[in-house]
Amino acid sequence: MLRWIRQQLGFDPPHQSDTRTVYIANRFPQHGHYTPQRFADNRIISSKYTIWNFIPKNLFEQFRRIANFYFLIIFLVQLMIDTPTSPVTSGLPLFFVITVTAIKQGYEDWLRHKADNEVNGAPVFVVRSGSLVQTRSKNIRVGDIVRVAKDETFPADLVLLSSDRAEGTCHITTASLDGETNLKTHYAVPETAVSQSVSRLEALQAVVECQQPEADLYRFVGRITVTQQGEEIVRPLGPENLLLRGARLKNTKEIFGVAVYTGMESKMALNYKCKSQKRSAVEKSMNTFLIIYLGILLFEAILSTILKYAWQAENKWDEPFYNEKTEQERNSSKILKFISDFLAFLVLYNFIIPISLYVTVEMQKFLGSFFIGWDLDLYHEESDQRAQVNTSDLNEELGQVEYVFTDKTGTLTENEMQFQECSINGIKYQEINGKLVPEGMTDDTPDSSAPRLSREEELFLKAVSLCHTVQISYDQTDGPGDPFSHANGFTAQMEYYASSPDEKALVEATKRMGVMFTGSKGETMEIKTFGKSEKYKLLHVLEFDPNRRRMSVILQTPLGEKILFTKGAESAILPYTKSGEIEKTRLHVDEFALKGLRTLVVAYRLFSAEEYKEVEQRIHEARTALQQREERLADVFSFIEKDLELLGATGVEDKLQEKVQETIEALRLAGIKVWVLTGDKHETAVSVSLSCGHFHRTMNILELVQQKSDHECAEQLRRLARRIKDDHVIQHGLVVDGASLSLALREHEKLFMEVCKNCSAVLCCRMAPLQKAKVVRLLKTSPEKPITLAIGDGANDVSMIQEAHVGIGIMGKEGRQAVRNSDYAIARFKFLAKLLLVHGHFYYIRIATLVQYFFYKNVCFITPQFLYQFFCLFSQQTLYDSVYLTLYNICFTSLPILVYSLFEQLVHPHVLQSKPALYRDISKNSLLSFKTFLYWTLLGFCHAFIFFFGSYILMGEDTTLMGNGQMFGNWTFGTLVFTVMVITVTLKLALETHFWTWINHFVTWGSIAFYFIFSLFYGGIIWPFLHTQDMYFVFVQLLSSGSAWFAIIIIIITCLFPDVIKKVFYRHMQPTSTQKSQFIEANAGISCMDSLCCFSEGRSGCSRLAGLLERLMGRCDPRAPRCDLSLSHFCCKHTAYKLEREDAAAGQE
Repeated sequence: MLRWIRQQLGFDPPHQSDTRTVYIANRFPQHGHYTPQRFADNRIISSKYTIWNFIPKNLFEQFRRIANFYFLIIFLVQLMIDTPTSPVTSGLPLFFVITVTAIKQGYEDWLRHKADNEVNGAPVFVVRSGSLVQTRSKNIRVGDIVRVAKDETFPADLVLLSSDRAEGTCHITTASLDGETNLKTHYAVPETAVSQSVSRLEALQAVVECQQPEADLYRFVGRITVTQQGEEIVRPLGPENLLLRGARLKNTKEIFGVAVYTGMESKMALNYKCKSQKRSAVEKSMNTFLIIYLGILLFEAILSTILKYAWQAENKWDEPFYNEKTEQERNSSKILKFISDFLAFLVLYNFIIPISLYVTVEMQKFLGSFFIGWDLDLYHEESDQRAQVNTSDLNEELGQVEYVFTDKTGTLTENEMQFQECSINGIKYQEINGKLVPEGMTDDTPDSSAPRLSREEELFLKAVSLCHTVQISYDQTDGPGDPFSHANGFTAQMEYYASSPDEKALVEATKRMGVMFTGSKGETMEIKTFGKSEKYKLLHVLEFDPNRRRMSVILQTPLGEKILFTKGAESAILPYTKSGEIEKTRLHVDEFALKGLRTLVVAYRLFSAEEYKEVEQRIHEARTALQQREERLADVFSFIEKDLELLGATGVEDKLQEKVQETIEALRLAGIKVWVLTGDKHETAVSVSLSCGHFHRTMNILELVQQKSDHECAEQLRRLARRIKDDHVIQHGLVVDGASLSLALREHEKLFMEVCKNCSAVLCCRMAPLQKAKVVRLLKTSPEKPITLAIGDGANDVSMIQEAHVGIGIMGKEGRQAVRNSDYAIARFKFLAKLLLVHGHFYYIRIATLVQYFFYKNVCFITPQFLYQFFCLFSQQTLYDSVYLTLYNICFTSLPILVYSLFEQLVHPHVLQSKPALYRDISKNSLLSFKTFLYWTLLGFCHAFIFFFGSYILMGEDTTLMGNGQMFGNWTFGTLVFTVMVITVTLKLALETHFWTWINHFVTWGSIAFYFIFSLFYGGIIWPFLHTQDMYFVFVQLLSSGSAWFAIIIIIITCLFPDVIKKVFYRHMQPTSTQKSQFIEANAGISCMDSLCCFSEGRSGCSRLAGLLERLMGRCDPRAPRCDLSLSHFCCKHTAYKLEREDAAAGQE
């Protein structure tokens, strides 16, 4: 316990050094004083709470919300001083909100606990005391030797010791970590690979030294020291030796590995990213409105307190004969009395702050988010993937997007590569019928004869078929076997797996051309050149990294020569070449890029015996280093990859995704600017931008590329700004490269932003991942503060996805990192149009109305209470009964607005998609502008005045409203005001509703009916548990008066009739684009009342009746195409909703 406290205070960090020493099988040294390091256990904890801390931790988090904390203070004030209302009026709604939120969060955390227990309790096998013992996953310790069988997941981060293969290799898939489904090969060091049995592993004496845990999945630095016959052998360990928790063993019967990182120190657990909380514009507006209403509350409380003392300045009102003060009251402090009165008024008016707003908004966001997943228009059949919602807090933000930042590869394109052409020794070639043919020539060789290739052509094809990390899977084998046995006769069942689609496309292309990669076994790679087998010894792999932008292999040829093959971006290869057709190849690479092809340059280097000896030594030293291994390896790789001889270049096509052009055009019509941010080279990116409609052919393309200095960059930006100003009539597109962007952002940020904002489309190429995030942040924090959306499919897009207001991941071929870190995930770029133009539009209008309506109904609720004080000498007498105060927001007016906020549609979804310009009507948070907020607030005050003074005019002069001459009292007056109010605010929402379902009808009329039924029961029975019952028989008496009924009807009409007139006037005199569309839609008969009755099959009787009603009303043309809306899960049998158009012919049948 003491050690834990010291760790928390930072005095005793759990890891004292930069490295950890792991003794395999926990065989610690016996000699000398040894203190074993302490490591985490293997439990995974993704839950937030425990059974002990749930209540205090959850309460603390909930009371950090201003509204909750405010109501807690009010509740405490009611307990401490004599206030006009019962503490229950504040305590019960607060308790309800806190309880509902706690149950929701507790349930979610219970699900996490359940998932954790399932993982931690999974059975595993470990080697202990010379035998294989079954235990639970949570009991694995660092140093334990763990056995994992085929298709099982690794329970901890393990260093591979041996497998059932003699060479000590195994295949794994890391789909659950990074989404890559290709098979990856991992290796054991030769000294441990032979320990394939439990007895040999028990006898193994070895120590692993490695870095302390870190989150990077692709980085691991360590070394293993194996003691054999008294001699210590040191071998380097890298990512290829580490099996990560969560990865799955494939095509290998079993492996043994030693646990080096366990539990929350495993790389998978360290990647549980705690995303920064994103807040929507609506939430910010809501908080602003709350502060304004808090100001109104304080003003009313202060004014009431001042007026009370002004009134009591006269003795007859200060101490009337019927209410004489006690001696204690006369001698009490005036200041304390003033504060007490102020607090009492604060309590009386506190319901102007809507506490239930938060819980309603949370429920609306949570339930509303299901519609995205259920939308079959967002379902991708080929990959069987639905749209995914990772956070429901930003639903309405989808309706406010002004800028879209998109990746290119895998987002706008398919990330499915197809070999198109190549350049070898300065000559361009194409593939015709599986043969390599120079450009401009035809394939005139007989199909059966092997083509005759020059030395350069053959060497180029060999380089492409050997310089890669491709794996082969055979359908017929299931476990160990000789891959080379499949070289003859079984190639049809052979399938290539690669971490990069480019590599797979190139290896498949060389196979078609006659140079086939047939597999690798241990350190041997085999190719077949036109049927002739050649075996190469793989000496070293120089892995690809984003800084070098190239990868290489060092091989020993069948003749014993040492050769380096390298491939990469032209900027990473051409500067290091000393011979070959460099200029011609550079020209061909630019031509390929202009066609929109992805390019790679291929080169080689032959080593002399002395050169290779030095290379071998330097690689070994760098790989076995524990400190600064990456920097040392980078230096060694630079030393090796120089003096290259150029072989040629390849051009691979990445096809555009379906409907990309239409989607970009729709976004542009909606007023959304699209920026493409890509790592591709300039020419390729421009070509793809033109083909996908991001750049138009008529657009004036401006360039800010290859800037060398700050001064040069500033001059170019000024020139561009002048050109835009001079040619303001035409549209402009801007192309920026990564290097120029760095210069522009350094000192000329304002000028750069000015140029960008005046361009219709911006393309940023050669971008590093962090540069993408910088561009998003730059625009996000500009003075206009536009709402940004970033969309991408790869790990390199994660930073910009997290930076943008809304992040969308594409479920593509580059893994699941983007999806895991996004707010929403879709399978294709084309789905973005419906997500924004339809779902975003609906979510925004629903929640905007919800927020404004909540404030409106609370102003209606509490203003009569304030007005009543002028008629009761500011005595803090309450107008409403405590039960009505408590249930107004919880029961009487809560359901209609919740259902409205789930189902409302201003116009039909088809109209929103066909008219993207309607998106502009709701842009810039227009429905929550201060003008709209003011309108709803003033409307609330007007209605409240009509409620109060309408009832006062009826009853104020002691009028008798009962047949027996009996008059009403103050509780009847308050109940009359409350009754009118409940009906009016419910009908006001009904007027705002454009899309009626049977659920809307049920909750709207049901809420009014529930109020009447509840009031009859509450006031009609003497309840034994209530110490006072002021409302006994009040409601029954009120309803027995014809005059009261007349007053209720007159007041409601007086409130709502001007609203109806205003709506009709504005709709005909100043209609918005949305209202025009509603009018066209109504006349065209698209809107259908069929949706009022939601049945899963066919047309119901209700459906036919609805159609008849529409025709009678003149709203529906029987010949027009009809639509049936199935809002299933809420009212139907299916778990998806989709708008389906029926054919006219089908309707006639």
